[in-house]
Amino acid sequence: MSSNWRRSIGNVRSFIGNSMGGLRGGSNLASWVVAGTLAYLLWVKPAQDLKREQEERAALAAAAGDPFRYVEKRKPIPDPQETGLVYGNKNRIEKPKE
Repeated sequence: MSSNWRRSIGNVRSFIGNSMGGLRGGSNLASWVVAGTLAYLLWVKPAQDLKREQEERAALAAAAGDPFRYVEKRKPIPDPQETGLVYGNKNRIEKPKE
């Protein structure tokens, strides 16, 4: 009986090890560190830098003009077929039924 649960734990460990590329120990950890670093440098950091630049440009534009001017933070949904820009349910136009 005791060997049965040990075998199942061993199978789970083997499955997890194989699903992570079959590497064990330091090489497995090093490969995850490299993959995480590349993902950060290629995707996360450029997105953060772009957002920071956009916020800085918006702050400079606001400082040049009226400091109490309203700045829209959310992006409108493009709707070229009806009204152009839709911000929610308030801009819906009821079409008369013919």
